[in-house]
Amino acid sequence: MASPILIVVNPSACGGKAEAVFSSLRQRLEAALGELIVVVSRQPADLPSHIEAGIAAGADRLIAVGGDGTNHAVVNALFGLPEASRSRLAFGNLPVGTGSDWARALGMPLEAEAALEWLVRAHPVACDVGMVEYSDPQKEERRLGRFFLNIASAGVSGEVDRRVNRARRRSSATFLRATIATLLRYRPQSVIVDCDEHRFYEGPCYLLAVANGRFFGRGMWVAPHAFVNDGLFDIILVEGMPRHRILFALKTIYSGTHLERSDVHSMRASRVQVISEEGPLSLDFDGEEASGQSIRFQVLPGALRVLIHPSSHSTLKPL
Repeated sequence: MASPILIVVNPSACGGKAEAVFSSLRQRLEAALGELIVVVSRQPADLPSHIEAGIAAGADRLIAVGGDGTNHAVVNALFGLPEASRSRLAFGNLPVGTGSDWARALGMPLEAEAALEWLVRAHPVACDVGMVEYSDPQKEERRLGRFFLNIASAGVSGEVDRRVNRARRRSSATFLRATIATLLRYRPQSVIVDCDEHRFYEGPCYLLAVANGRFFGRGMWVAPHAFVNDGLFDIILVEGMPRHRILFALKTIYSGTHLERSDVHSMRASRVQVISEEGPLSLDFDGEEASGQSIRFQVLPGALRVLIHPSSHSTLKPL
């Protein structure tokens, strides 16, 4: 008898549409995958108990219904559990979100019915997860920690998150409008960045992306050569520059040609440390906003089994 599948639905995802989308597909999902244990949860704090209950009921797969923020909440809940419990579940995502950049990185269709068919044929692959620790002076310098699945970043991206997360209505153009509006106001801060204990960059910075996946900001191809299972981050840093130049640089990020620019730096590393000399930096973890002044990133190789379709070989490191 097949094991049940734990479904975690974020009803707030995609402007409140996620639950309705899942309901429309539920019968097809049950027919294809068998018994479902469905949890509808708005509160990340409730997720660990829901996941533990699913594991106790025999679930061996967890599918998050929502976008990148939903994935972020579920992954952090998973990594709050004992490793023995977490390792029993393979993680998948039915993308119903504003950005859905993790699904895009895996080559997954973004249309719900096609994504369902993709998931039905997916199999578990050991993938990397990022861990970040940071201090926030507004929280009495206490070190905070999170895990991220797709991309964490510092600089202008955190300010873009603030605009997107406060938008009353979100559409396909929300991220682009928020990005342009933020770039016209944002002042790059001076940073010191070390990768694997070697100095990578020192100076003003618009954006530092620490990438496991390839896309963020709803389709910005910021890390076109990243693999989700190579044990390394792809590090992309955009220097401070005049505003008219950063707007031109923005266009190249959508095409993935920004790495050809002399004012964009990249490398691969397993550890990254960032220190801001001018106060807290705005931070972005899978589309969720934060702020911090001393930030450390570390890759956790093969830490999570992720459901990936056989056709998505381009996102995996060649054997």
